[in-house]
Amino acid sequence: MIYPDLDMEIPDELGRVHFVGIGGSGMSGIARMMHQAGVTVTGSDRSANYSTAALEELGIRVSIGHDAENVGDADTLVVTGALWQDNPEYRSALERGLPVLHRSQALAWLARGKRVVSVAGAHGKTTSTGMIVTGLLGVGADPSFVNGGIIESLGVSSGPGADDLFVIEADESDKSFLLYDTAIALITNVDPEHLDFYGSREAFMQAFVDFALGAREQIVISADDPGALEVLTAVRAASPTARIRTFGEAEGADVRIVSIDDSGPVRFEVELAGADGAAERHEAQLSVYGRHNAVNAVGAFAVLAGLGFAAGPALAAIAGFGGTKRRFEFHAEVGGVRVYDDYAHHPTEVEALLDSARAVVGDGRLIAIHQPHLFSRTAMFHREFAEVLERGADHTVVLAVDGAREDPVDGVTGALVSDDFADASRVAYRPEWQDAADYLAEIARPGDVMVTMSCGSVYRIIPQVVDALRGRFEPGSR
Repeated sequence: MIYPDLDMEIPDELGRVHFVGIGGSGMSGIARMMHQAGVTVTGSDRSANYSTAALEELGIRVSIGHDAENVGDADTLVVTGALWQDNPEYRSALERGLPVLHRSQALAWLARGKRVVSVAGAHGKTTSTGMIVTGLLGVGADPSFVNGGIIESLGVSSGPGADDLFVIEADESDKSFLLYDTAIALITNVDPEHLDFYGSREAFMQAFVDFALGAREQIVISADDPGALEVLTAVRAASPTARIRTFGEAEGADVRIVSIDDSGPVRFEVELAGADGAAERHEAQLSVYGRHNAVNAVGAFAVLAGLGFAAGPALAAIAGFGGTKRRFEFHAEVGGVRVYDDYAHHPTEVEALLDSARAVVGDGRLIAIHQPHLFSRTAMFHREFAEVLERGADHTVVLAVDGAREDPVDGVTGALVSDDFADASRVAYRPEWQDAADYLAEIARPGDVMVTMSCGSVYRIIPQVVDALRGRFEPGSR
């Protein structure tokens, strides 16, 4: 893995820029923004996907597969943090003495001179960023933005705007969220993770404190999440005059949720102090599911309110958010079996996903297709994954670990998760994808909802699952 050098001085002029790993959701958004800013952009990735195709349609040359020759006549290299250190394009740039920017540094370059709204947190930041962007556009603002996922209603993960506002999803995994000149910081939650990088829980929590203290105008932070409250206490001790706005269901939150109905697309009622000190109440109906999305929406609303937008129009605009790709994204229905995909890769995210998925299951069963992501995360959280999967899903299929940037670890496999189920009849470990797809088709019943979940490559199993379902329910269509 490649970490950003937080002390590196980013060049004012980048010249021709080559992106290694350009197909990632965050990388593709930054590449698109640079192209739209007039920078000559090229890129490469190990495989083609929706994002690489969209970039090629813009006229950006994308090479599939990594080779030193792909760097061409580039003046600057931009890399994803998940890159292996022996990547031939990365090694070639180092040998040639080219500036190498981590993707977060490229994003900081794009946002220079802007009024930055940075969204951070262990969970919910992609959705919250999308809600803020949707809300701002809906009230007539024109922000620039780079999100970690494609906003469905816009069809892109990034875009240039005419205003001075720049909304970004800020990554805490490697401290890169400290790179940005943040005006307004939104902290959705603080759930210690990435301890392989930070070394300790204390260092992880301190990074969030530093991020919050770096916000020049306002800190918007959860009043419900224990980790966020811990950060809030430290921030108030370090800066008693900091402008802070809390949100959530907790008594005393500055922007407080007073009711939630998550039996369908989530509805909620929110209360905040009016200009005259009297409490204002407003209702909102979202088009997305899940209690957690009501909380995400209220966090986004707190940001818009802090920017000075009127409550009613701001909530109505946020309600227009239709989701982001890989966030409970519908893919197909075969024989009455619906197949969805989601990015959930942490026990808290999986629990929230399964809770929201229940609202669409009806009388069917909820079948989770869990791809453990990273050997380190699997070793740390396999019991927690088993607990939330067994509690939230009717049946679970566990795939092999997607190690991504990590080397395999002896004894760390998906079986760690399946073996922790109290009821072995409710889980199956199927490391081979075709075997997993065939098994899913075998157990499927009309009315079932299947959800793939991981931030890894699991979405690529969906065509195999759909094909296996067609073989069972529509044999003549194959």
